[in-house]
Amino acid sequence: MTITETGRLARRFADLKSAGRAGLVAFVTAGDPDHDTSLAILKGLPGAGADVIELGMPFTDPMADGPAIQASSLRALANGARMSRTLELVRTFRAGDQDTPIVLMGYYNPIYSYGVDHFLADAKAAGVDGLIVVDLPPEQDEELCLPALKAGVNFIRLTTPTTDDLRLPTVLANTSGFVYYVSITGITGAGSASAGDISGAVERLKRHTSLPIAVGFGITTPEAAAEVAKVADAAVVGSAIVRQVEANLDAEGRPTPELVPAVLDFVRALAEGVRGGRG
Repeated sequence: MTITETGRLARRFADLKSAGRAGLVAFVTAGDPDHDTSLAILKGLPGAGADVIELGMPFTDPMADGPAIQASSLRALANGARMSRTLELVRTFRAGDQDTPIVLMGYYNPIYSYGVDHFLADAKAAGVDGLIVVDLPPEQDEELCLPALKAGVNFIRLTTPTTDDLRLPTVLANTSGFVYYVSITGITGAGSASAGDISGAVERLKRHTSLPIAVGFGITTPEAAAEVAKVADAAVVGSAIVRQVEANLDAEGRPTPELVPAVLDFVRALAEGVRGGRG
């Protein structure tokens, strides 16, 4: 299938390979804790060292997200986050940044409710480069994956420690952009895998695909991000960044003046870890 996508993801990973380093994929939830603060975070992420931005689509019934990201979705929804507002965030960000790839991550229900064709057209027009939709297996590719590829939006699939060699070709068949390796069997922000396990998993995946491998779930510190950067093409950090948002709310749940700088300082530390991962 020919993908007439933006090329931002391919260019970014090619640049990272040329530079001899891994990338940092920074996850934040759209609209958390409110639209304006979320936009300020989004605009600051590239300057703080995020190579790819993963933007969570708020949803009330997640199956892969741990408590931190669940809470971020609820904060965003309580403050007016909707799919149209998520795409507005991307559109506004893209007006000032044409280079940093943005991948939307979430669940099929909000996309189905929005309307698949309508969503894909609006997402592509806003400047979205890829989708990670957790609850659609390859057997349901006709629902969203194939229409997304046809529309020129990458469809990034998750693989896990339990995705064996027999299953991998099916999982990877229509995957594009990069492969997201979930390093633990569980929800986001819960536990972490050993460096040896991650290294072995990345080596196994690379025997099946030439796509970049990004590793996420359970990476909470710059040191852990550096370890992943030694063996993977990118480290994905989500819950630990979202906790910085939560830690900088006041007693009424409103953002304090320290919130945006605290989030970006943490991302800067993660990026330094990733950049130093390969020595």
